[in-house]
Amino acid sequence: MDNSMGKRMQEGLNMAAHKILCWDCGREITDMYAYTCPDCGGLLTIKMDLEPLKGMSPEDLRSEPIGVWRYAPFMPVDKKNAVTIKEGGTPLYKTSALGKEIGIKDLYVKYEGANPTGSFKDRGMTIGVSHAVEIGAKIVGCASTGNTSASLAAYAAKAGLKCAVFLPSGKVAAGKLAQAMFFGAKVLSIDGNFDDALDLARKMSEMRAIYLLNSINPYRPEGQKSVLFEIMDQLNYDVPDRIILPVGNAANIWAVYKALTELMEIGWIDRMPMLTGIQAAGSMPVAKAFSEGAEDFVPEQNPETVATAIRIGNPISGRKALRAIYDTNGYSVSVTDGEIIAAQKLLGRKEGIGVEPASAASVAGARKLREMGIIDPSERVVCICTGNALKDPDTIISNCEKPISCANDLEAVRKVLGA
Repeated sequence: MDNSMGKRMQEGLNMAAHKILCWDCGREITDMYAYTCPDCGGLLTIKMDLEPLKGMSPEDLRSEPIGVWRYAPFMPVDKKNAVTIKEGGTPLYKTSALGKEIGIKDLYVKYEGANPTGSFKDRGMTIGVSHAVEIGAKIVGCASTGNTSASLAAYAAKAGLKCAVFLPSGKVAAGKLAQAMFFGAKVLSIDGNFDDALDLARKMSEMRAIYLLNSINPYRPEGQKSVLFEIMDQLNYDVPDRIILPVGNAANIWAVYKALTELMEIGWIDRMPMLTGIQAAGSMPVAKAFSEGAEDFVPEQNPETVATAIRIGNPISGRKALRAIYDTNGYSVSVTDGEIIAAQKLLGRKEGIGVEPASAASVAGARKLREMGIIDPSERVVCICTGNALKDPDTIISNCEKPISCANDLEAVRKVLGA
């Protein structure tokens, strides 16, 4: 198809027709404030009508700048209503020095810390908040370990909506808490963990007091599909062998899987990469279920890890994550806090890429799986690193060498530097 025709087709495809369905029983849902099925209590998902895309090719979308809204024809929100801060379009780095260190020659890092608020959450929020505006919501809200609240607060500010965030007291990194406060959200510090905060937020949503934008909302993962679309664009649709992601509430690995199934449906790819989910050893319900060959997980009551963004014991999309892993012949494993911090430093000192601890879990997982022999050294591997290093400066400072005290004297400086 010539580019002019593709552009005209895209202009007529500001969004895909879609249905909200129960992921478990298949019931169609029409209540825009519903987050679970009224019949079986199952999670919801969005079924896109991709028939119009079957006559198009990736090239037909490239007249738009790379970013979430390049892929509007795959999204369930009208682009004309977009609430955007130019999210997406993040770099995909070929990390040769890191790959040599851990024994994977063809290793890439997709750096989501380059998003407007410093994490991948912006991809979901541009779609979620745009949909909130479409349905006339006035107050949006979420529970968060930090990144979700930072992102929602920014997009709510952009849309002119009120925002309430529910945070577990004392368990949110300073950088993320500062963002939520700075963007004007009403911040509630809840006496409990993330799961307790989410329970309260869900109850407020059931009362229609807020429009909930945690990943239990089926619209939010739709925006997160765009990270996979970008990776494929950046690799010219040469499908990698494996994509590795940190797993917390587990929506991101599900979103990547959903994007892959959609690309398969329209014929833009002909095989799936192995989706590989990494959890922290102190918060590993999905990895434990995978190790047992189970299709469901047992929640952890007291999750604990330095990787605060994935410190979640009862992941909303845990069953979906397991489906994504099994269906792609993928893998899941846990890594210790020590392995996470070591990977964070390695990425910074070999490649100059700064990520928060949870993001480094993907690199720690790649290293561990290579040592286990699960990853072959010839594989093309993409690690998705989900958030910026400055999200959690305290952890960085506590795990790095302290500044060296030195006299205000040239000879003293030369002695310290060995110059």
